[in-house]
Amino acid sequence: MMIDEWADLASFAVTVCDEAGTVVYMNGISQETFASSGGASLIGTSVFDCHPPRALAKVRELYERKVPNAYFILRDGRRKLIYQSPLFEDGIFRGFVELSLPVPADIPGFQR
Repeated sequence: MMIDEWADLASFAVTVCDEAGTVVYMNGISQETFASSGGASLIGTSVFDCHPPRALAKVRELYERKVPNAYFILRDGRRKLIYQSPLFEDGIFRGFVELSLPVPADIPGFQR
């Protein structure tokens, strides 16, 4: 299954950037999430051009170190988990995928 096949069915935003930081894929929810910034027209643009200075420094660090990053945001009263992960193919860095997952306020927690 190709990325766009499963990601288009996902109930969360999926955004993929290549090794140079070019946005190469956004599923429909990602396009809706970033509609005020251009939505689907962001495909083909640089991820380095669409972040304010503090966030841009973090994106540059992630690309330099090629490590995952996770954090919560609160937007419009809804909490989301943002997970950014480097993509490797045969040990070669190919870019990043960002997942933006809605987190219910009443999500249960378990210790296993």
